[in-house]
Amino acid sequence: MSTSTGEFFDNYMRRALFLPEQASTFAPAVDHLHYFVILTTFAGGAAVGLAALYFFIRYKKRAKSRPRNPKPLPLYIEAMFIGFPLSLFLLWFALGISLFQELTTAPDDAMQVYVTAKQWMWEFSYPEGPVSQGVLHVPVGRPVKLLMTSRDVIHSFYVPAFRTKRDVLPGRYTDLWFTAAAPGTYDVYCTQYCGTNHSYMRAQVVAMPQAEYDTWFRGQLRGLVRRDDASAPGSDGAGHSSTPLRDHGEAVAAAHGCFKCHSIDGTAHIGPTWLGMYGRHEVMSDGTKLVVDDPYMTESMMDPEAKIVAGYQPVMPSFQGKLTPFEVAALLEYIKSLDAPGLTARASPGPAYELR
Repeated sequence: MSTSTGEFFDNYMRRALFLPEQASTFAPAVDHLHYFVILTTFAGGAAVGLAALYFFIRYKKRAKSRPRNPKPLPLYIEAMFIGFPLSLFLLWFALGISLFQELTTAPDDAMQVYVTAKQWMWEFSYPEGPVSQGVLHVPVGRPVKLLMTSRDVIHSFYVPAFRTKRDVLPGRYTDLWFTAAAPGTYDVYCTQYCGTNHSYMRAQVVAMPQAEYDTWFRGQLRGLVRRDDASAPGSDGAGHSSTPLRDHGEAVAAAHGCFKCHSIDGTAHIGPTWLGMYGRHEVMSDGTKLVVDDPYMTESMMDPEAKIVAGYQPVMPSFQGKLTPFEVAALLEYIKSLDAPGLTARASPGPAYELR
């Protein structure tokens, strides 16, 4: 299929299925799988319907000479009727599982943004300090990973143009990632009914060329510095300060007594050391193994007895309702900054800026 023919087919199918524009790098792959499933389903349904119509007309009346005990169908015909639909299903699965793994595995260098959902608004916090409500600014062509939590009920973050959606849960962090393919403004919807104003819980993703994004970000940092004297570190204002989240996280850890159980220099203590914790493979008390990531660390704060690291006792209290989403995000950034073999801060996922 030539490029022009492929583009014509793709545009025709998108219009026929009322799909929005393809604004992320994996949106075309999602749509192509959609087309394949739809078309093969239509073809299979048409084949069954036409066969039924043929049999209805061809055998409308029973022939007098027809035997009462017909011979059973050969085994290979029965196998064909079972195997062909099964093979299509397995093909859909094979194509879908590879795409699913791509959609759920963010690149290591993805820019991280913390997302807080609340009836009925979206708030976006950048690790370097800036915060915005209702508008998420991202650079075009750069992977962006969203770490999302809710302050009240279950919400769902959906960007139709990116073909990406994920539920947002209270007391937990879920994540999704995307790479904007073209500059533009794209709508965000909540697709989980969350109350009377659910249909008004909208936001926008503004995708900008890297140079424009850098200019916007520097402007945000200058604005934070100007209003820094009105900020309160660790407050639920989500970082109206020029201080990065990881620095707030150290203050939050000290205020809530985290250092009484967790060391930051690798020494053994009541709880696992935070030094080099992020990304580490841990063995649980039940023998299972997992990678320490954002969802696991959040779960450990909210439900510490859900998964207990082998060799440690379940003595950590739950911080459900005691930590705001901003404080949780700050703690996560602080723990990530503690990299082995020394207390060297991890490189920030965003670009480095110097205020002048």
